[in-house]
Amino acid sequence: MKLRVRLSRPAVLLLALTLAGAGALYAQLEGTERGVTPIDSSSTYEVDEIKVDVLGKTVQEARNAGWREAQQKGWRALWAKTHGQPESAAPNLPDSQLDSIVSAIEVEHEEMSPNRYIATLGVLFDRGRTGPLLGGTVGEVRRSAPMLVIPVMLTASSSASFEYRTEWQKAWARFRTGNSPVDYVRPIGSGIDPLLLNGSQANRPGRHWWHMLLDQYGASDIVTPVVTLQRTYPGGPVIATFWARHGPDNQLLGSATLRVERSDLVPKLLDEGVKRIDAIYANALQNGQLNRDSSLNAAETDVSAALAEQIEQATNEGEEEQPTTAAPPAAVAQAFTIRVDTPSAGAVTQAESAVARIPGVSSALTTSIALGGTSLMRVTYAGDLVGLQAALQAQGWVVQPSGGTIRISRSGQ
Repeated sequence: MKLRVRLSRPAVLLLALTLAGAGALYAQLEGTERGVTPIDSSSTYEVDEIKVDVLGKTVQEARNAGWREAQQKGWRALWAKTHGQPESAAPNLPDSQLDSIVSAIEVEHEEMSPNRYIATLGVLFDRGRTGPLLGGTVGEVRRSAPMLVIPVMLTASSSASFEYRTEWQKAWARFRTGNSPVDYVRPIGSGIDPLLLNGSQANRPGRHWWHMLLDQYGASDIVTPVVTLQRTYPGGPVIATFWARHGPDNQLLGSATLRVERSDLVPKLLDEGVKRIDAIYANALQNGQLNRDSSLNAAETDVSAALAEQIEQATNEGEEEQPTTAAPPAAVAQAFTIRVDTPSAGAVTQAESAVARIPGVSSALTTSIALGGTSLMRVTYAGDLVGLQAALQAQGWVVQPSGGTIRISRSGQ
């Protein structure tokens, strides 16, 4: 797992000069509530959600017996997963040998009485000592190229990645990647990360900028896991929708929706969401969909100039525009809000993909989901509202303008 960031000398110089005179960019880097160090699980195999229910003369005796049972169950599950056979076919190992290959026991949940121990545990096996016992097949799993992870959390009005410490970033830092076929490169989120890997970066199509970022973080490609949380009321049920996106063009590979009944369970909800996203990426890798975009292979001619251009644009964001006599550009990219009827989860993905294919649309992201109702989609389009309405109608949508927004639906809905 790669955690370091290496900045070339031109990049460091340009950033230093810009930060010296740009208070807006300095504000993006200041503050201490930022940065979560990812767990390094490259040296272990993990088996989680092992349930035990053990009796004993004392609570400590019951607990020790429960942990012994978890080691046996974990070993059989790991062997079965590695060999593609039932757990009953796994060879029996004595407790003394299991003690030598188990590096840790993780307590996910436990309940104890004077003579009973009920728990859900995770077992971590040392990769070096366990590998020979598993056999040669353990090293034959196909691995992806190094993938730079930019976890994006959407809210009603904005998106954030490493600008501040989010629960979504923490969930990805907690995720143990040792058992995944995807080679994730997870930035810490400190230092210059908030400036380079912010919530808007995932929607930038510029290949020079992506080429520089991948080089700095030692990665070959990009994955952008996205989440949005919908809270019913304070402390009540929370619905999370997850999207697995890939590449510099933010291609959607799949999505999932999960729910918990209490707000204090959100960390557990997000942990499960990371697992679902990882499964989507792993399946895409197996099906040949997690390939590097060929445009990223183009030779980099002037990384320093590209970086300077991007930093200059970031510095000028928010500054008051000065009057000018020059003619405005023919098509200026603008953000519009579209209300779309979404009777099912599949309708959300279909609508997003359909709108993204419209000429002139650079991004189409669902910011608020209401299954069985009307969801909100944020669309960036190179043109005005009238042009976007015409483009949607040409694609077969029923368009209903309402002030500065548009409502769309399919015929018959």
